[in-house]
Amino acid sequence: MVRMELIAVTLFGLESLVAKEIRDLGYETIKVEDGRVTFEGDETAICEANLWLRTAERVLIKVGEFEATSFDMLFEKTKALPWSDWLPENAAFPVKGYSLKSDLFSVPDCQGIIKKAIVEKMKQRYNKDWFDEKGPCYQVQFSLLKNKAVLMIDTSGEGLHKRGYRKKANAAPLRETLAAGLVNLSVWKPGKAFIDPFCGSGTIAIEAALIGANIAPGLLRNFAAQRWEHIPKGLWKDIRKEAYEKINYDHEFKVLGCDIDKDALALARHNAQLAQVEEYVSFEQKDAANIHSNEKYGCIICNPPYGERLGEKSAAESIYRKMGKTFSHIDTWSYYILTSHEEFENHFGKRASKKRKLYNGMIKCNLYQYFGPKPKQQK
Repeated sequence: MVRMELIAVTLFGLESLVAKEIRDLGYETIKVEDGRVTFEGDETAICEANLWLRTAERVLIKVGEFEATSFDMLFEKTKALPWSDWLPENAAFPVKGYSLKSDLFSVPDCQGIIKKAIVEKMKQRYNKDWFDEKGPCYQVQFSLLKNKAVLMIDTSGEGLHKRGYRKKANAAPLRETLAAGLVNLSVWKPGKAFIDPFCGSGTIAIEAALIGANIAPGLLRNFAAQRWEHIPKGLWKDIRKEAYEKINYDHEFKVLGCDIDKDALALARHNAQLAQVEEYVSFEQKDAANIHSNEKYGCIICNPPYGERLGEKSAAESIYRKMGKTFSHIDTWSYYILTSHEEFENHFGKRASKKRKLYNGMIKCNLYQYFGPKPKQQK
């Protein structure tokens, strides 16, 4: 097994959750930065990270890092990296990336130069002048930030938020990785009541069910690195088998998703079936203003309308006021409410115990966290 640096790409605000997930898998984190967590691992780590990380967006192999203030430097230092250790002769290796606050600000020029440098390295290794690139994909990614270049290869393929259960979604879907993050940031555990009163296509409820039953989020999908010759197919098979063995079928719990839109609920039920968690999730057509429970303690985790579009702000504020009145009747519960509305607390009628900045796509939001009392210990 080859030791290497790996990078888990994250949504802004979820870095600490991703770092904890990596440590829980048994790997040491080297660095936690905005939007990424670097850790050390081998081929097994590539498989396990892709299969198990709930809040990471993708897993990258770090090929090299260097200063680049000119295109000549970018070319020569890229060429010097050990590309042929990873790329077979028939590899497809498209290049994409970004440049921020760097002298090399033209992304298309950087793409072309990095591509050319890798081709030159491949020519040396395979003693040929042209590559058909008809084999497995080794997506090359680069970041240029303040003249520091980091070059990587993507092991995931499609983003890790694409679990495989959400073939269709409603108009404003919440990314699965962010939904899992909301659940992990809460105090909810299997056996504790759970309600999402704005469930839409069911993403938060389904992610809670996956967490509650300890189902690896990547079990229903494939990854780019599964086609790579460096990682034995038997290794992927063994790690998937272990993941199935770790599913906790003994946990008895139920999460509830509610929405006023019957079409969204039909989609949520379909998604729960695809995710194979329908036994843990139920969905009801209900207005958030009518939410109630006979359970003494529980969690509400939701992503209500933000009112971002013109003419929708007052409607969102009306919803927040109704939420405040309704939730006050279950004041022993904990609430976790994600919204971009800066005045949410004023309309909800209560200051949050804690706020956390998160991003839903490009929208800056706050997760308003209201902590209920701890359940009393039974004697």
